[in-house]
Amino acid sequence: MSTTSIGQPIQRTESTSKVTGAARYAAEQHNKTAPAYCCYVPATIPTGRVVDVQTEDSVTLLWHSNAEKLGELEDTELAVLQSDRVSYRGQIVAAVIADSFETARDAAARVRVSYADEAKPDNELSAEHPSLFAPESVNAGFPTDVTVGDPGSALESAVHAVDRWYSTPPMHNSPMEPHATTAQWSDGVLTVWDSTQAPSGVQDDLATLFGVDPSNVRVVAENVGGGFGAKGSTRPNAVLAVMAARATGRTVKLALPRQALFDLVGYRTPTLSHVQLGADADGTLTALAHDTFQQTSQIFEFCEQTAESSRHIYAAPNRRTTHRLAVLDVPTPRWMRAPGEAPGMFAVETAIDELSYTIGIDPIELRIRNEPDVDPASGNLFSSRSVVECLREGAERFGWADRDPRPGHRREGRKLIGSGVATASYPVLISPSSASARIEADGSITVSVAASDIGTGARTVLRQIAADALAVSADRVELKLGDSALPTAPGAGGSSGTSSWGWAVTKACRQLVDKVGGIDAAIGPAEVTAETSEEIDGQKDLARMAFGAQFAEVEVDVDTGEVRVRRMLGVFGIGRVMNPRLARSQLIGGMTFGLGMALMGAGNTDLEFGGFSNHDLAEYHVPVCADVTDVEAMWVEEEDDELSPMGGKGIGEIGTVGSPAAIGNAVYHATGVRVRDLPITLDKVLPHL
Repeated sequence: MSTTSIGQPIQRTESTSKVTGAARYAAEQHNKTAPAYCCYVPATIPTGRVVDVQTEDSVTLLWHSNAEKLGELEDTELAVLQSDRVSYRGQIVAAVIADSFETARDAAARVRVSYADEAKPDNELSAEHPSLFAPESVNAGFPTDVTVGDPGSALESAVHAVDRWYSTPPMHNSPMEPHATTAQWSDGVLTVWDSTQAPSGVQDDLATLFGVDPSNVRVVAENVGGGFGAKGSTRPNAVLAVMAARATGRTVKLALPRQALFDLVGYRTPTLSHVQLGADADGTLTALAHDTFQQTSQIFEFCEQTAESSRHIYAAPNRRTTHRLAVLDVPTPRWMRAPGEAPGMFAVETAIDELSYTIGIDPIELRIRNEPDVDPASGNLFSSRSVVECLREGAERFGWADRDPRPGHRREGRKLIGSGVATASYPVLISPSSASARIEADGSITVSVAASDIGTGARTVLRQIAADALAVSADRVELKLGDSALPTAPGAGGSSGTSSWGWAVTKACRQLVDKVGGIDAAIGPAEVTAETSEEIDGQKDLARMAFGAQFAEVEVDVDTGEVRVRRMLGVFGIGRVMNPRLARSQLIGGMTFGLGMALMGAGNTDLEFGGFSNHDLAEYHVPVCADVTDVEAMWVEEEDDELSPMGGKGIGEIGTVGSPAAIGNAVYHATGVRVRDLPITLDKVLPHL
């Protein structure tokens, strides 16, 4: 008799292999023949042309004059060594392949590159930049601009108003495992071991670029040491490794150095947000305007959906949300955990906090007072929405009722103490996926899907989902993923992995049960492959979103201005939780990510020489254990039958959304100093204490 697996805190399937070092990553593959090693040569100018490349070392040298010509893709960042054009400092302009990593690295450092037409970079984002334009759409296909009613008139006639600018800097994903690829050609068949969130997507891109049938390309991503969005699509390292392997006829390994992760693989764009709020005397919003500005590269257009969350979170009859994009001499921004929502909700949730003090109403009460009955953007009902429950549950657990509402009135020695709150939202995104389920003659069961586990616990949760669909114990299910040779699947991104892959796994397993007439009495072998496009297309027109409430308590040193987060609490409405142990881990990880965004994460744009001046983990700071002292994540019970067969919502990103604003609002409550430009560093606090 089987027990239900979904909802059980089963430990990670791969935990032992990872902590013992048995799990192998992209650059750690054992090959039959000795591999060659590839190191790239970065551009040392911010913009211009490559005229010549020379080396005196006995190595293979690739640059645009001798590199093979690639097929065309929409993502022109992948046109590696296809042109003499340098569009940003750090761009790949040449590569060296040698018998050892040390030889390749040293030879790459000695390569001589001659440039022409060098110019000072135009790489500073502003709301007046002459290149600003409105893209056709923004990331994930959301509309660029949406206007409802007459926000201009409503703002002019509002009893209470907030009109402020907010900004976030460039931020970098910085996963533990750098982007890495091992590439091997054999009789026209390409095998790639890649650190990627999307094996199926990399397979298609490499097939197009190198002119081979996708069936002759296999991408393996068995273990991935983090990504946070930076590995969400094919990256230049994979293209260069494959090119080097074909040029030399050898297996080639390429692992990007840490500094390259600040140049080549994407980052969160800096953002500027102009937020205007209008409200009646009782705090009811009459208008909300959120106008956003961000940057993209000369090579490829990418626009975050920074104002998208503002379309859904509060009821206001008059609304405007816009996105404008500046084309600069910078690397192409890409996805970073909660792209759009994280910087966008920092701005709006800070503005809501400012409005609460302007009116003299509790920040939680103001949010509850403006809770919508339907989705403000579409007018559709929500499949479920638990913002108010999250706020009230969090307030009780956090001790909000004991909070003195006056800023700067709680002091312990040299520390000023304050608390803040912010709401969070993230859309439920589900993409079509395939999966297969197979039972052997001995009764063993294998479920396969070309998903990627980037540390989220996908291996474990998909086993649990499969076990329940088969009505067996999770111990009976072997899960195969991380290989493009398995049934095609979307990448791990947008907090959509479990919902997308799990739906396909559920369908395949149920069809297998129907085919064999029950697993316990089944006689194998038997196999079923299923795909979910029809089911996803048939969903009702409902607004599907995850929600949360973030609380933070901070202390600020009156002598130094240093901000420390004493404790954080996140309460979330995330549907049915697949695995409490893994869910809590993901939510706490997201909140820690938000802490870093609030207090330290900032890429410093080099306005003189291009690129980023702090391109390593010595100068680009991320939270460490000493920064994260008391972080608690929990969730409210939420039944939602309109999501997927499993009933869950994505959790990988919503923990980040809301955290920076909650911390910033706590800093204001502690000190009376409002910091509107992240990160909140001591130089922005101390002069005003």
